[in-house]
Amino acid sequence: MTRYRPAIHRSDAASMTHVGASLATHLGTALLLALLVSPAILAQEKESFSHERFTALQAQDAVILIDVFADWCPTCAQQQRVLAAFQEAHPDVPLHILTVDFDTRKDLVTHFEAPRQSTLILYRGEERVWFSVAETRQAQIFEQLLGALERR
Repeated sequence: MTRYRPAIHRSDAASMTHVGASLATHLGTALLLALLVSPAILAQEKESFSHERFTALQAQDAVILIDVFADWCPTCAQQQRVLAAFQEAHPDVPLHILTVDFDTRKDLVTHFEAPRQSTLILYRGEERVWFSVAETRQAQIFEQLLGALERR
């Protein structure tokens, strides 16, 4: 019994080689960009709160936003849109956002004295510079974040 093998023409082989080389070039470029990304851009990525991370950032005199949120909270959703707009408008700003889930991390809610979800607490190093509940005005949030960064 003879197995069917499609014939590969020389032009097809050259095309496949070109595709492979092109893919390798794009992957190499993506890897290079990933390695060169500014730490400030990476700093804006949200991460779950941990005492170790918070303490390390405070020791670096970093600007840290504690975001006490709940998935079901419409005010929190609006704050998330404002924070995303901030990150888009200021991609080089070294802001660290540590999230605290209001429903599952009651220990941290108590620790930060957050009266409810949608609480934003801004630190510059060990100094608390802003505390807000249910603030959704973009201008106000931007002003506080930029003000903390300027005091560095």
